[in-house]
Amino acid sequence: MSGFWCEWAWLPGVGGTGRSVSGSTQADDGPAPGRVVNSVRVVTDGGRIVAVEPGVPASDGDVRLRGVVLPGLANAHSHAFHRALRGRTHADGGSFWTWRDGMYALAAALTPERYERLARAVFAEMSLGGTTAVGEFHYVHHRPDGTPYPAADGGPNAMAEALRSAARDAGVHLTLLDTCYLHGGLGPGGHEPLAPEQARFGDGTVERWAARVDALRSAWADDDRALVGAAAHSVRAVAPDELAAVARWAQAAGAPLHVHLSEQPGENEAALAALGVTPTRLLHDAGALGPGTTAVHAVHLNGDDVALLGTSGTGVCLCPTTERDLADGIAPGLRLARAGSPLSVGTDQHVTADVLAEARGVEEHERLASGRRGAFDPATLVEIATSAGHAALGRLDAGRIAVGAPADLVAVRLDTARTAGVDPAQVVLVAGAADMSDVVAGGDLVVRDGVHRAGDVARMLAEAIEELWAAAGQTAVVGKAAGLPAVGQRAGLPAVGQAAGQDSAVGQTTARPAAAQDITRGSDA
Repeated sequence: MSGFWCEWAWLPGVGGTGRSVSGSTQADDGPAPGRVVNSVRVVTDGGRIVAVEPGVPASDGDVRLRGVVLPGLANAHSHAFHRALRGRTHADGGSFWTWRDGMYALAAALTPERYERLARAVFAEMSLGGTTAVGEFHYVHHRPDGTPYPAADGGPNAMAEALRSAARDAGVHLTLLDTCYLHGGLGPGGHEPLAPEQARFGDGTVERWAARVDALRSAWADDDRALVGAAAHSVRAVAPDELAAVARWAQAAGAPLHVHLSEQPGENEAALAALGVTPTRLLHDAGALGPGTTAVHAVHLNGDDVALLGTSGTGVCLCPTTERDLADGIAPGLRLARAGSPLSVGTDQHVTADVLAEARGVEEHERLASGRRGAFDPATLVEIATSAGHAALGRLDAGRIAVGAPADLVAVRLDTARTAGVDPAQVVLVAGAADMSDVVAGGDLVVRDGVHRAGDVARMLAEAIEELWAAAGQTAVVGKAAGLPAVGQRAGLPAVGQAAGQDSAVGQTTARPAAAQDITRGSDA
């Protein structure tokens, strides 16, 4: 057994009625909002909480956690390799197109070994910021030409295994959202074939996708730190009958299902033009909505879309920093919550690795949209960042400091320049990743006094990112010599031999003609 003494701890409410979302009151028999309690001892055994003792002093041998201790944070939407794009897509103002070209270039250069090194560093950065569980929306499955990795190189799930190894080393629980990605876009004539740069994302058919994921679930069945869920990339990449098949698979497996939804207006326009309905209606008609499903982004919705999501109990994962960075827009978070959709958050392309910043962004976006403060109170924002996010990842018992829950704890300092003098109950509205001092995941002390057990995370990130960009430059040159499409050249990839850390004009592109802009692929492409 291990004991953790918390100066302050965020404990779940007991009974009563709580006002959590502006204009909406929980049922009388529902849980009250969480609250901050002083001097709490948490005892763990076998990776779970076995006792919570409020108002008691520390015992000999307890690990002392200063500040406010929250349940472990859940990052419900991540693309780990996108982290290598941070700070490299803004030259000349940047655009979605410079970002997308760089993303494809990096995807082409990934190998299982490179991906493991990069993901380990990315997951460790998340851990430093308080994340104890991540939902990895995983679609880089195969070799660049689309053929599966042979057994000698790890087999068809080599990339997934790289992510599992990286998450374990970084000390975060992993829900791998294995993504079905079968089409390159949705044009006026319907769904289009994968482009060459997308070949490694696809399995050819939904049946082959399901067979590969079934094998993965069998291989991971006894792993208590990794779950396998499902994702349909989007209505652009998965046709209606295929969406229905993915949804049936997830329901039969009892696995969470995630899907990118209406991040940009172009997706809605393409779906209406080709199929006569909105993407949300497509998901509804395919049987893909419901409490086991999480729609990611959900920025551009009409009233019927909001109602379909809410009345079905479909969760919505908002990613405010990405939605700002890519100029996606502001999602109707309050309308969705009032309609009945549980909200969670994700760092998506990792503009930051800061789940509290994403949760705070939900409220900040609502303030910008409405001109009013307080749509989501601090207790609700903590729920969005913790228990709601874990539930979206299939971890229904996580995200609470309570007996029986996984022993996931995050200590937020109250003595930094950002947090000094704040009300501990409102710390979620001011604190961020830099204020985390200690992180416990599954009973293991992963971060202590702001230092990750893996070592120098900044160095790990720098080395892995430099390696990947150098490989991307080599891939572009080899592809050009072979007469292949010049994926990534508009993103200004570094020339072979040029250090990725140098000013390599990433993102310095010439504008594409409007007619050539394939907006139907969307920002997650």
